Amino acid sequence: MDFDLSWILLGLPVAFVLGWLASRLDLRQLRIENRQAPKAYFKGLNYLLNEQQDQAIDAFIEAVQNDPDTSELHFALGNLFRRRGEYERAVRVHEHLLSRGDLSRADRERAQHALALDFLKAGLLDRAEEALRKLEGTAFETQARLALLAIYERSRDWAQATDIARRLETGSEGTFTTRIAHYLCEQAAQASDEAAEPLLRQAMTVAPDAPRARMELAAMQTRAGEHDAAMKTLMGLANRSPASIPLMAARLADAAMTSGQQEQVMQVLQTSYELHPSLDVLDAIAALEADPQAARAWYMRHLEREPSLVAASRWLASEKLEHEQAHPYVQNALEHAVKPLRRYRCAACGFEAKQHFWQCPGCQAWDSYPARRVEEL
Repeated sequence: MDFDLSWILLGLPVAFVLGWLASRLDLRQLRIENRQAPKAYFKGLNYLLNEQQDQAIDAFIEAVQNDPDTSELHFALGNLFRRRGEYERAVRVHEHLLSRGDLSRADRERAQHALALDFLKAGLLDRAEEALRKLEGTAFETQARLALLAIYERSRDWAQATDIARRLETGSEGTFTTRIAHYLCEQAAQASDEAAEPLLRQAMTVAPDAPRARMELAAMQTRAGEHDAAMKTLMGLANRSPASIPLMAARLADAAMTSGQQEQVMQVLQTSYELHPSLDVLDAIAALEADPQAARAWYMRHLEREPSLVAASRWLASEKLEHEQAHPYVQNALEHAVKPLRRYRCAACGFEAKQHFWQCPGCQAWDSYPARRVEEL
């Protein structure tokens, strides 16, 4: 059978035309898909930059529908849901990411961390704790431990908080020794005196210069009638941490009068006052003065040194004036005026309180209250 070359000559143009048409159709489809996905993505980004979160979410949902395998769009969408407070939708997005078998290890760890944040923001602390525990040994390990520390502080689980803080201490995130000492003191506060003493002494070993453990140990010794031991503990704290003397000045004065060591304590208080005048130290000195005139003289000396409504109120309360009938009213008015000045103020958030706190009730910061009254700041 003879082969006819004419068929080849006729087939070549037809094949060329068909190939050209097919390539044009593929290119057109590719262009349409490429136009749709980036357009929706950039539209969402524009809305996000303009703080139009509702429109941004709609745009990102459209982009995800066009390209459901794009993990970055899922992360952006989940973060938007979380910022809007739609935690259930954020959880679904991040759980969907974790269910994908083609997700890289880095993206899987990132999705696990995002899921933990969803639970944390939603207040589901038990589920957040479980999700954060799964981040041990990942790139998000330190962030997870810090979040766990916040959870245990919030739930007042001081034993778990101590364990996490010790792990953080071994890293490069700074020192947590003072925080660990506070956790041990919190555990001691919930225990009996017999179980509390080892915890307080452990806290003293962990953070030797932190005043709280020694102050609480002295209070426990005073309750047990061990006045000499309490005096020794407070004097040791005064020598080690002079800046904390205003916080324990009243207790130190009481311990001095109980143990008969007024002269020794008076010397410590006067030295502290001369270096750093303090209203609490001033009150303790006045309490140790046997002569009322000498006590009033200390308040007058403070007024000569710096103006103080609190010191003026203390001096007026012990002074006899000519107009004794008006004196109580003047004294009451002055006492009312100085109440806000005798508060402590958090250096982190400005929360004011009548008593000194080791952890601020407002912002939960530790050691944010200076050992000075508002009037002295």
